[in-house]
Amino acid sequence: MVDHYQVLGVKRSATKQEVKDAFRKLAVKYHPDKHAQSPEHVRRNATVRFKLVSEAYEVLNDDRKRASYNAVSDSGLFRRTGGSYSNPYGNRSSGGAGAYGYGYGYSRNRQASGFSSGFDSTFRYLTTRAFLLNLALAGGMYFAFTAIDTSGETLWKMRNSGKSFEEAMESIEKTKTHKDEG
Repeated sequence: MVDHYQVLGVKRSATKQEVKDAFRKLAVKYHPDKHAQSPEHVRRNATVRFKLVSEAYEVLNDDRKRASYNAVSDSGLFRRTGGSYSNPYGNRSSGGAGAYGYGYGYSRNRQASGFSSGFDSTFRYLTTRAFLLNLALAGGMYFAFTAIDTSGETLWKMRNSGKSFEEAMESIEKTKTHKDEG
C-alpha cells in the first residue's frame, strides 16, 4: 500500500491546507505537460509520480477517505518492513522503470510464512472481485441448468401423467399401427 503521507511529504497530523500546498508543489513538479519534451523514461517517471501524488491528495483531502485510510493503515494490515511498504494484495511490483511504484521501493511483504501466510493468501484470493464474479456466474449457470432439467421432467409428467417412458412409447406404437390399419 502506498503511504500517501510519504508521497506528499507531510506528517500524519498535517492539516488540509498543508496537504493542499504539498500537492500543488508536487503536481507542478511532476505534471506530464511539464515533461513533454523530456526523454521517455523521465516522462514515464513523472507521469507515475503525478498519479501517485494525485491519488494521495484525493484520499488525504477528503475527511471520510482519510479516516478510512488511517484506520486501515493503523490496523497493521499494511505494515512497514525494511524501508518499503508491504501490500498484502500483492498487485504492485517493486523497483524497475516500468513498475507502478517507480522510485518509491514498494514491494510485497515476503516475511509472512507458514499456515498464516497460506490462509491469508487464500482468503485474499477468495475475496477478489474476479473470483466472486466467477463464483456468481457459475452459480447462475448451475441454477439455469437445474431449472431447465427440472422443467423438462415437469413437462414430461404433465403430458404423460402416470406413464413411464416405456409405456408412452408403447402407446405411440399402438397409435401408429392403429392409424396404419385404418
